[in-house]
Amino acid sequence: MEPAAGPCQRGLCPAPGGTDPGQGCSAAGREEKAQGSWSGAAGGNWITAHPTFTEMMSLDVSDSTQVYAAFLVYLDLLEGRNWHEVQPVGVAELQLVCLHGRAKEQEGLQVMVPVPAHILISHDRLREILKKASLPPEDPDTLLSVTLAIVETDSTIVYYKMTDGFVMPDPPGDTEDVDNIQWRKKRKKLFK
Repeated sequence: MEPAAGPCQRGLCPAPGGTDPGQGCSAAGREEKAQGSWSGAAGGNWITAHPTFTEMMSLDVSDSTQVYAAFLVYLDLLEGRNWHEVQPVGVAELQLVCLHGRAKEQEGLQVMVPVPAHILISHDRLREILKKASLPPEDPDTLLSVTLAIVETDSTIVYYKMTDGFVMPDPPGDTEDVDNIQWRKKRKKLFK
């Protein structure tokens, strides 16, 4: 279902000209106001009235665009990706709202670090985020890791998993199958 003003991803669109949390729209109950803004199903600013958003705003983070980005990632993880136990956590020394959650119920907690796309991040800042925002690993041989959730102004979110060092890929399941697949590809190319 497309809104009258253009495409809306996962039922949430920032208004033209910015990512002010009070200027969003929702997929349900679209109604145009005199100023041209969209209201949610409950009327008015449904985002600012959302309990998780108000909880995020009460955390010790002064940048409201980072809080808004964290809320968009929160919605994406819960509604779009069906994550479990997603909780906002404020990291005051980094001025970030991080999200802790589980992709599946039996998996360990993962850390998401929402960042608006217009924010520039240096290598030193990435290292600081990795050290201060990541959870201590249960296994001492496991590297520290966080997932950056980069949020564009159109609510597009790109996820990048970062680790403190190189992560070796898992070996292929059966090398004989891999060899057969490669052989079939070579054979196809030869007989074209």
